[in-house]
Order: sequence, then C-alpha cells, then structure tokens
Amino acid sequence: MIESNDPEIKIDELIQKIVEQVRKSQVNSHLAGLQSNLDISKLKLSISHIENFLNNAESRSLARTKWPDKLNLFPFNLNGKLQKIILKIMNFIFKDQREINFSIINSLKESVALNHQLVEHIATLKTQVDNNIQGLDERLIAMDDRFPGLDERLVAMNNSIQGLDERLIAMDNRFPGLDERLIAMDNRFPGLDERLVTLDNSIQQLNRRLIAVENRFQGVDERLVTLDNSIQRIDDSINAIHTLITNWLTGIQERLDTLNRLVQEIDEHKNIVDARIERMGNQLITTDNRINTANARIQEINEHYIRNDSYLKNDLMQLKRLITVFLEDAKKRLPEPFSQKELETFVNEDMHFLDAFYAAFEEQFRGSREEILDRLKVYLPLIEQAKIGTPESPILDVGCGRGEWLELLQKSGYTAKGLDINKVMVEQSRSRGFEVIEADLMVYVQSLPDTSLGMITGFHIIEHLTFPILMKFFNEVVRILKPGGLAIFETPNPQNVLVGSCNFYFDPTHHNPLPSSMIKFILETQGLHQVKVMDLHPYPESYKVSGSEVAERFNDYFYGAQDYAVVGYKL
Repeated sequence: MIESNDPEIKIDELIQKIVEQVRKSQVNSHLAGLQSNLDISKLKLSISHIENFLNNAESRSLARTKWPDKLNLFPFNLNGKLQKIILKIMNFIFKDQREINFSIINSLKESVALNHQLVEHIATLKTQVDNNIQGLDERLIAMDDRFPGLDERLVAMNNSIQGLDERLIAMDNRFPGLDERLIAMDNRFPGLDERLVTLDNSIQQLNRRLIAVENRFQGVDERLVTLDNSIQRIDDSINAIHTLITNWLTGIQERLDTLNRLVQEIDEHKNIVDARIERMGNQLITTDNRINTANARIQEINEHYIRNDSYLKNDLMQLKRLITVFLEDAKKRLPEPFSQKELETFVNEDMHFLDAFYAAFEEQFRGSREEILDRLKVYLPLIEQAKIGTPESPILDVGCGRGEWLELLQKSGYTAKGLDINKVMVEQSRSRGFEVIEADLMVYVQSLPDTSLGMITGFHIIEHLTFPILMKFFNEVVRILKPGGLAIFETPNPQNVLVGSCNFYFDPTHHNPLPSSMIKFILETQGLHQVKVMDLHPYPESYKVSGSEVAERFNDYFYGAQDYAVVGYKL
C-alpha cells in the first residue's frame, strides 16, 4: 500500500525568500545603471582622443609646400629651387598614398560620427532602462500587496493534497481484486507442463538421430587413419629427396664460395683501377680548367684586340679620308690661296671629326649586333600586317648606324635602304651589302616626293634632334608616307628613373629626354592615326623587389621599360 508522506509547506519562509530576491535584483539594477554611466564617459573620452589623432593625421597627409625646418640643421643647405623640385617629386611620388590616406581618414571620421550617434543612442537606451527599472519597482510593490492572496491559494493547495490522499486509500482497496486474478493465472500452469512433456519427447528423438550421426563419423575417422598412413609414406619419400637436394645444394654453395672469392679479388683489382681512373679524372678536370681559363683569357684578349683593331681601322679610315681631301685641295690651291669651296670642304670634313669615336662608342654601349637583332624582331609582325616593304612601298631607316635593322629586313625579304651622316658607319653598312645613303636627315627627307615610302623607321635617332627640327621631321614623315604607311620611332624611356636621370646622358649627342605621351601627341597632331606606345626592354626580374604595392610602384619607376616605341599609321 502507498502511504502519503508530504511535508508541510512553510508559507512565511517562502514569502521572505521572494522579497529578499526582489531587493537583490533592485540593487543589481542600480549598480548596472552606474556602470553604464561610467562606460559612456569612457567611450566619449576615447572618441575625443580618436578625433585628435585623425586631425593630426589629416594635417600630416596634406601635400608639403614648405621645406621642413629640421632639414636646415644639416651641415649643407639646398637652395630654394632645388628644395621646390624635391618637394614636387616627393608630392608626385606619394600622390596616390595621400589619396589613400585621405580616404581612410574620411572613413574614420564617418566612423567617429557613427560612434557619436551610438553613444547618444546608448544614453537614450539607458534612460529607457532606468524608466523600466522604476516601473519594475512599482510592479514589485504591487506584487508585495498580492502576497496575502497567495496565502489563500496555498491553503487551497493543502486541501487538494488531502483529496489526493483519499484517492490513494481508494486505490489500496482495489488490490484484493488483483490477487484473485493472480490465482487464475496459477491455474493455467498445468497445461503448460503437459506441453513441456511433449517437447521432451521430441528432444529424445533428436538424441537418437545424433547417435546415428556419431556412428557415421566414427567410420570417417577410420578412413582418415588409413589416409594418415599413406601421407606418412609420402613424407618418408620427401625426406629422402630432401637429403639428396641438400647434398647437391652444399656442392653448389662450395662452388659459389669459390666464385665469391674470385669476384672479391676482381673487386679489389677494380677498386685499384677506379682509384687510378679517379686520379686521372681529377688531373683531366684540372687540365680542362686550366684550358678553359686560358681560352677565356685568349677570348678576352681577342675581343680586346678586335675592338682596338676596329677603333684603329675607323681612325685610320677617317685620317686617310682627311689626308686625301687635304692633298687634293692642296694640289688645287698651289700656288693660289684656298677658294671658298675648298674651305667648305675642310669645314664639312671637320664636322665628321668625331665619326670614328661615335662608332666606337656605339660598339661599346649600344650592345652586341646579335642582341640588337633579337630586340628588333618585335617589329616584323607590324610590317607583315601592314603589307609594306615591297618595291612599290619601300622602307627607309633613318640613322641606320651599323645596319642591324637593314640586315633583319633584308633577311625577311623586304625592300629597304638606310640613311646616316656618320661616314664610318655608312662604310661599315655598305661593306655588308646594304644600300645606305650618306646625307643630312632633313636635306634628304625634304628631297623625297610625296607618298613615296611605305614605312619610315628611326631607332634611337629622334633624341638627337632639337625640338624645332623634330617637329619639321615629323611633318615630313606624314608627307612622304603612302596611305596605310607605317612609322616607328624608338627612343629611351625617361619614365624609368635610372634611364631619365643617368643612362640617357651616356651619349653626349643626346639633347633632351622625350616622354612617350608627348611624342604620341605630336604624331597625332601631325596627322598619324592609331598611334600607340610599346614599352620595351625592362630590367630582368632578378632586379625587382616584392612585398607590397609600394614595391610594385618602385619596380615600375626604377626597373620598368628602358625604351619605348611609338607606332602610327597614315590614313
């Protein structure tokens, strides 16, 4: 039987615990409000510091217009113009960085403004929370007033528990009926016993069948014994065969041991031979190194003598020409004084005084002939696409120099001729079988008829011209080109800082660096169309640095294209 054992509920203690919990909640709410006030004050102070940092960063990001006073403390001072130039260069280099800085500062300013709004919103929310806490206090007071009503409800609950006890007593009265049902189940067990007897009979029949199976297994065991005897006889035969094979293998092992001793002796002899071969190899390597060193030295000496021989030949050719001209004019003069025409001849020859020097200079600094030929191959697809270089639309290369471009055009089957004023280079090109004209650039192109050329090229020639001559030359280029004709001019790229500040001035006959955008604009204003710029000959990748966007910009300015070409078409 289930007994009722419910403890008595203490109403007064329960009410006291609820009141203490409510008071703790009120104290925690006031402490949270005070902490919010402290957090908002810290937020405002942090935002004020951030605004000061942004104002300082914005002032430092502005373009510099004044030379820093700290730099005037150095032992040397730069003049005003140089200071302005340096400031302009610095402002130009860091222009993109200033734009990025201003964008970041503006974004941070907007973020600070949003933070101000968030702080104001937090203050508003705090006020609302305080109001809600006050309303909660009022509701708690109202709940204190309702506790007497709870006492009445708890009394009602005690009454309900007493009703449950009565129902449990009624359930105990129902257990006798359950005992009667168990007695009925006991009466059914005899029938189950009869069924178990039947099952035992079936198991006895199965035992009899298992005995018959065991008898059959006994017969199988007898047959297995007979089979074991046969296997034993076979094992005896195998053992005899194993003995014979063992004796045979022993003889073979002895022969193998003898053979191993012979092989070991051969290996020792081979090691001696290998040591001798290694010593001979080392001697050969030493000899080869000496031979390679000697060959390199001989090659260096040969190149030195070949270069000097070229210089001497050029100088001798020029001296021979001057002496010949001098002797011829001297014969004409004697016994009369020099005529005006004879004096002009000497003046003209004096203009070629540096021809041999410039030919040697090109040989030293322009690059090898094979290197220049490889560089110029980039222009061949343009000629093939334009369908020019035929006898009806020939090609003229001004300032042809040593004739590398003429050689490449001739090998490709194009009709071309060159123009140069340097007598030494003209003779060198003519000696290679190229058609080269010795004449002044402007005098010759002005003598050509309109629309007489399919293409005009000039590689590292326009930087030798003054600006007025350059404008007249481009005007003549447009005049003498056929419709659909092509113009290509290659020149050093001053956008590369190393080229524009140093390498350009290796050649003392250069005038001024020519920016690509300026030359493109001039050709377009003179009448060429589809003018484009090709950046050429960058430094090897091993020169470049990596790691950031600033490094990439540094590579562009210092290790980018050393030359560029402008390509334009005549409609």
